[in-house]
Amino acid sequence: MNIALWIAQGILGLIFIMAGMMKAFQYEKAKEGMPWVKEYSKGLVIFIGLSELLGGLGVILPYATGVAPSLTPIAAIALGIVMILAAGFHAKRKENQAIGMNILFLALAIFVAVGRW
Repeated sequence: MNIALWIAQGILGLIFIMAGMMKAFQYEKAKEGMPWVKEYSKGLVIFIGLSELLGGLGVILPYATGVAPSLTPIAAIALGIVMILAAGFHAKRKENQAIGMNILFLALAIFVAVGRW
């Protein structure tokens, strides 16, 4: 079970770190790859990116280092909430292919949150 949890944490962490870094530090590249970014302020997109980046780090680092490991399931819950909100956002925009990924990442986040609680 521990190995499965680490794999899920690694996937979640890497996906959110990469997505967060692009939104937070490569705004122009994010505008090209994500149509919704053009419709929202740069500040909001950077805030979302920093939130995803910190969530991605939070799902891996606390448990890996042994420093405040209780933060790992909290970060997983936070990422799950982000995925619920993202699924609603994409549903409103009729971006159905993105909702599938949101549900997959939500399931991984729930698995990590429950497994590490």
